[in-house]
Amino acid sequence: MSFEDPVIIVALDFAGARGALGAARSLNPAQCRVKVGLELFCAEGPPVVHALQGLGFQVFLDLKFHDIPHTVARACARAAELGVWMVNVHALGGPRMLEAARRAIPTGGPQLVGVTVLTSHSPEEVAALGLGASAERVRSLARSCHEAGLDGVVCSGREASDLQDLRTGGFVLVTPGIRPKGAAADDQRRTQTISEALASGADYLVIGRPVTGAPDPAAALAACLDEVRAAGARRASKNQEPL
Repeated sequence: MSFEDPVIIVALDFAGARGALGAARSLNPAQCRVKVGLELFCAEGPPVVHALQGLGFQVFLDLKFHDIPHTVARACARAAELGVWMVNVHALGGPRMLEAARRAIPTGGPQLVGVTVLTSHSPEEVAALGLGASAERVRSLARSCHEAGLDGVVCSGREASDLQDLRTGGFVLVTPGIRPKGAAADDQRRTQTISEALASGADYLVIGRPVTGAPDPAAALAACLDEVRAAGARRASKNQEPL
């Protein structure tokens, strides 16, 4: 099974290249993309991105840039030079930072998405941070990203259904914290299953430990793809129902 535009992004949350590349070699780049986050990038830098690209993977560079507009713009420009598929910034950086980041990505460069509220935050933690209700804050930040011309946002699948009206011009929704049926939530708080996230309107699903921590990552990915295919079949069937 393969996808022209793979739905699943496997998070390679490893301490070094050995673990990340070992996991990647067990996966099929026609079936998924991979995500390089802070720990792995700080340990290995650009060479691990190039190594993954050499294996045929498109890379989501998940560094969540959040700084003054000039600094974030320069960081986005450097990320684009790595040839990554997607890069992200924190939407809380504000409109000027988002606009500067957008201008720094060249035409044909990586997709630029804004992180709204981390899926590790519970509603109580979001309130304690002074951000108000999670859903309202996510929608406000997503609107700022849309207005700044970003390509999409990172949000919980639980909030994806409330953002469907923003999905004009290819605006995409990337949902982390996705767990296959029966998987542990780990340190995530606002999680969803694969079928729930797709039903909510998510475009890309970030899945980490349920795949990379499995005894057989390829088999775990295959099971996730089966869930994606089943969810797609249910959606197609629903769309064909007579009014």
